[in-house]
Amino acid sequence: MIGNVSESGFRSLGQEVAQKVVRRAAEREQLQRTLLVHGPAGSGKRAFVDDLLALLFCTEADLAARPCNACRGCRDARARTHPDLVVGSPQQWREARSTGESIVAVARRWLLDCSGSPVASDRRVIVIECADGANEQVQNVLLKALEEPEPRQMFILVADEPGRLLPTIRSRSQLLRIGPVPRAQLVAWLVDRTKLADDEADLLARISYGLSGRAMGYARNAQLRKWRKETQGELLDLLGRGRADRFAAVRGLISRAGSQSAAVSTDTPDADEPAGRSSTAEQRQAALLVAGVWLELARDLLVTAAGRAGQAPSTGLIEGVEAAADAIVPADLRSFIGLLERVHEGLRQNAAPKLAMEVAMIGWPSLAPAR
Repeated sequence: MIGNVSESGFRSLGQEVAQKVVRRAAEREQLQRTLLVHGPAGSGKRAFVDDLLALLFCTEADLAARPCNACRGCRDARARTHPDLVVGSPQQWREARSTGESIVAVARRWLLDCSGSPVASDRRVIVIECADGANEQVQNVLLKALEEPEPRQMFILVADEPGRLLPTIRSRSQLLRIGPVPRAQLVAWLVDRTKLADDEADLLARISYGLSGRAMGYARNAQLRKWRKETQGELLDLLGRGRADRFAAVRGLISRAGSQSAAVSTDTPDADEPAGRSSTAEQRQAALLVAGVWLELARDLLVTAAGRAGQAPSTGLIEGVEAAADAIVPADLRSFIGLLERVHEGLRQNAAPKLAMEVAMIGWPSLAPAR
């Protein structure tokens, strides 16, 4: 049965290739010293890392039977309370800064503190979440730790976009990609875990694009689903409005997305903000959420314009997608998608949230006469 917590093995959904790679290496005691778990936000990276931790700290004598999910090592690993587990992130290091202290100094000190010997197992495991959110200086500090690890030390890096990490970090890591799962598998999993009706689970699987973490977020939070629908509906309406109305809508879009930030596990790093500027980081996070659902809407419009409305999840959630797709020049949509992807990347790299959204509004196509 899906989700039976008494079963041995990995509990994360799908990811057969990544599971096979690490389990085979673990059985042969040939795991690399640095693992890089990467995939889109909401793809289920945290659940996969929990599986990895259980595998690494399991005390079952039969290597092929790990993780057993019954021993103390597995339980503590999954609860992230194992004495030989250390978890950090660039955001955590930012928040730990003293007045006048740089994040580089905090990261260096934190990594030094992690260098002790294990106390309850045969290795100390250091997990660095949102590793791709670290700036180049911090990544160089991390690289030194990866180049000169302690004998019984292992790193697990977690990232949305491995390309944002230094090539030298990637080359020293075993890459494990976490991605979408087949829709039927995700629907069955949602029904089993949440007791949703099949049609509801199917809709969530569609609007989550096969990403299990995102689907579970929608399943657990009806308000989040409502926000997505209303945001895409407002963006659709703005196709028929002028620049003044579009600019006026930006503040509200960011504000309403901000109320959803805590409910969304995006693993998107905040900018390296000085103390006292958290509100800007929060607005940037909200703008990233808007940009994400905006990209999905734009791609669905393009797919619908190509005559494949059944493959566009937004058509099953909001009205007017097909009519809008028929009134937009496809080339304009393709151009806008490229622009919004650049805006999204700019937000990740410190762009001003309101300005970034206004740039996107300028590029959002206008409705053309019906064809």
